[in-house]
Amino acid sequence: MSSGLIARFALVTLLLVAPLAAQRLALYLKGGGELLVREYEVQGERVRYYSLERSQWEEIPVELVDLDKTSATIERSQKRVEAMKAESAKERAAERKARTELHYVPVDDGVYFFLDNQATPLEQSEILTEKSAKRTILKIVSPVPIVAGKNTLAVAGLHAKFVTAESRPVFFVRQSQLSHFGIVKLEPKKDQRIVQIVQVHPQTRELFEEQQDVEVFRQQLADGVYRVWPVQDLEPGEYAVTDYTPGALDLRVWDFAYQPGGASDDAPKP
Repeated sequence: MSSGLIARFALVTLLLVAPLAAQRLALYLKGGGELLVREYEVQGERVRYYSLERSQWEEIPVELVDLDKTSATIERSQKRVEAMKAESAKERAAERKARTELHYVPVDDGVYFFLDNQATPLEQSEILTEKSAKRTILKIVSPVPIVAGKNTLAVAGLHAKFVTAESRPVFFVRQSQLSHFGIVKLEPKKDQRIVQIVQVHPQTRELFEEQQDVEVFRQQLADGVYRVWPVQDLEPGEYAVTDYTPGALDLRVWDFAYQPGGASDDAPKP
């Protein structure tokens, strides 16, 4: 091996091995096999290494060592270590941010839109059923009137009062009891917006809920306090934060709209 090439490997070795000192490294041999070492360095025509097997410094001729494979393996290990450190730093930053945001969440149960360190409460919507003229707010203990077959659960009106221009709105949910909460897309129909279709089996009375779920991230900030936001940008339209227990008819809805340009004439900005 030329002196120039040896010098290059010596420099690469020092740059890569130093951050990985005291770790378990493999010094690969051209004839096959490997030496388990703590660290190593190229010194002229020889490679000096600390053997983990014998706990002492030893040397081997440089022509017996596959320096290309060894340095490439160390470089991959270094990248994995750096990626893990970056991910850990990201998680710590997210935790610090979550603790800071928690201070802005009101103590009262509810759903809150969060923007610029301000939490704006969303009103809980009234639920209408297609097969009953009776109206009920589902936070009340009594169940919504439901019958066998297809039941449509909707909210009144074609537009939500609360409108945001944020394509990925962030919401805080503080509830003493939560079951299955998330964000759903509402389907306008006549003078209502459909939230959920409930199919009731005529014999077993078993319930099957259908809704247009939006893929979301959920982050727990404290007991009964969550942060929820869409994974991808929302399409303009009507949406709602919902919570329900599958098969229990306890749907709760907090509706909102997303409009990139802001609020419409009949839907004021938050």
